[in-house]
Amino acid sequence: MTFTSKIVRSDGKLVFTPIGRVDAESVDQFTAELIAAAREAKAAGMMIVDLAQLDFMVSRGLRALTMAQREGAVMKLAAPNAQMVEILKISRYDKLFEILDEA
Repeated sequence: MTFTSKIVRSDGKLVFTPIGRVDAESVDQFTAELIAAAREAKAAGMMIVDLAQLDFMVSRGLRALTMAQREGAVMKLAAPNAQMVEILKISRYDKLFEILDEA
């Protein structure tokens, strides 16, 4: 499966949804789209990264989350699958971000 993403704006928040896999081939696209969304969300006030449709993420994808958070918007992660929960725990990103059950 290739990587795509979608953005939904509503009620003072921006929901960024990565879809597929963030791997060596797609991590640059993911990073660029995530940071652009974070810059836009800064004006809206909050960004939720909905991980429900994300199958896998390489460590560079985690770095992109940190870079996006530095853009200044409040950023939360939502609905990670079991594999993503494990990745977030091992990397301690579950301590850096609030993780919601759903977006």
